[in-house]
Amino acid sequence: MAVRPEGTPCWADAMFDDADAAKRFYGDVLGWTFAEPDPRFGDYAQAYADGKAVAAVSPTMPGMEGGAGAWCLYLASPDLDATAQKVRDAGGEVLMGPMDVGDFGGMLLVRDPGGVVFGVWRAGTHQGFDAEAVPGAYCWAEVYTREAPAADTFFSRVFPYRVRHVEDTGGMDFNVYALGEDAVLGRMKMNAADFPPEVPSYLNVYFTVPDCDDAVARVTESGGRLHFGPVDTPFGRFASLGDPQGAAFSVIDITTTEGEMPKITDVS
Repeated sequence: MAVRPEGTPCWADAMFDDADAAKRFYGDVLGWTFAEPDPRFGDYAQAYADGKAVAAVSPTMPGMEGGAGAWCLYLASPDLDATAQKVRDAGGEVLMGPMDVGDFGGMLLVRDPGGVVFGVWRAGTHQGFDAEAVPGAYCWAEVYTREAPAADTFFSRVFPYRVRHVEDTGGMDFNVYALGEDAVLGRMKMNAADFPPEVPSYLNVYFTVPDCDDAVARVTESGGRLHFGPVDTPFGRFASLGDPQGAAFSVIDITTTEGEMPKITDVS
């Protein structure tokens, strides 16, 4: 597999206080199977959909227990030191790294000026997702932030993104970040009506499912929560959810679509 262009989403993982419970939950909802945990890397365990690596889970690091779980999306970079400097120059914060992860690659953990935490990955032997946009695999992600203009400025300074505005979204402030002609990441402004002040800014990861309604039923039956949806869109039928340990994520059936594609115009 070719190394992904800079700024492309390339991997997702999450830490949980109860990693075994998380495996049972996502195995039921998304059909994942798991590799044996790797004790060299904090019992990190890759998740597979139809034999393809699509994500990973691990136990919470010692001393960090008690918080809600959260999915972390990684964006590709060929040079972690250069990306770390761009993050700082753009007003963000490097929380961890750059650090090597064996021969798998290298990583940064970063926070943007509005509080969105994400990872940066330099590929080694581990180049990222083995599959995308198929059942059980990553499909899309969106930056949810109250600091929308600051997010647009930050992400387009750190990565070679074109910022594009999506029109006709029912009053939502929604942009996409594009590499060339390809939109690779969304940006949603969090409004006070739908997002209480205690909900922090975050990166919402979408996983593909063959049937959105069935996936929602599996989530609620397994102790998770439905936050929004299901709803039909030109991109697919999706729902926003929370797992039993508090990690937010979304599911989308990209085969079930409704309506015309919105107009998208360049911002920068």
